[in-house]
Amino acid sequence: MTSPLSTSHRLQNALQTLALLAAMAALAGYLGWTLFGQAGLWAAALGPVFALLGNGGSSEMILRLTRARPLAPEHAPGLYRLAGLLAERARLARMPRLYRVPAPALNAFAAGSRDNPAIALTDGLLASLEPRELAGVLAHELSHLRSNDVWVMTLAAVVGRMTSLMSLFGQILFFILIPVSLFTGQGIPLAAIVLLIFAPTISGLLQLALSRTREFDADIAAIELTGDPRGLAAALNKLERQRSGWMQRIFMARAPGWLQTHPSTAERIRRLMEIEREHALA
Repeated sequence: MTSPLSTSHRLQNALQTLALLAAMAALAGYLGWTLFGQAGLWAAALGPVFALLGNGGSSEMILRLTRARPLAPEHAPGLYRLAGLLAERARLARMPRLYRVPAPALNAFAAGSRDNPAIALTDGLLASLEPRELAGVLAHELSHLRSNDVWVMTLAAVVGRMTSLMSLFGQILFFILIPVSLFTGQGIPLAAIVLLIFAPTISGLLQLALSRTREFDADIAAIELTGDPRGLAAALNKLERQRSGWMQRIFMARAPGWLQTHPSTAERIRRLMEIEREHALA
């Protein structure tokens, strides 16, 4: 289901992704330049690249940490047929490996890459969703893999960690230089101090915004694969009802949208229904 509105949304999401990644890279680069000069700038530019090259086992680690177990085709033939059909529509080179996570929560996540895709689904999700809802969730996770979102978010996380480390080093250096500044009368720029303190927070907020952007994009790409916005919307409603229930019992309130990794469910469903209405009128 492709429409002018969905194409517009996807273009906007792509531009936002590039802008957010560029902002995170610029912040890390500026810190590197301020602290170490040209060497720091090169470190900020090349550090994430080398970190990603050695990050091949991170997806397997996530699967182990969540206690995910391979789901055999003979135990879920219908699920494998559905995943295979969606993977073919997504033009993935390989059928994703499917995993089962022994947890009652309704959740699913993608791991690996386009060339080595994997999708994990919790027992709660498999037991609670209808086939069309499950198709929407699988298509959403496949869209993350097709767009290399796991790689994008890993890159953002590496840049964020580098920013935090440079910020910490800069703050330690600042306290060391305070006595020197008092004796020599040379002031330390206030703007540089403020940036050192708040750089990790700024980078973290940019990373959260990037995650929300990629979720919007995966939603739109998912309904292009299934042609069924209502199936994904129904699945999102079920996930939201469970999440809101235990979060409200524990915290009594939800964090503001700009502190969350996912956009609000209401906004995600609104966009899906907009695309469905446009398609119906076409």
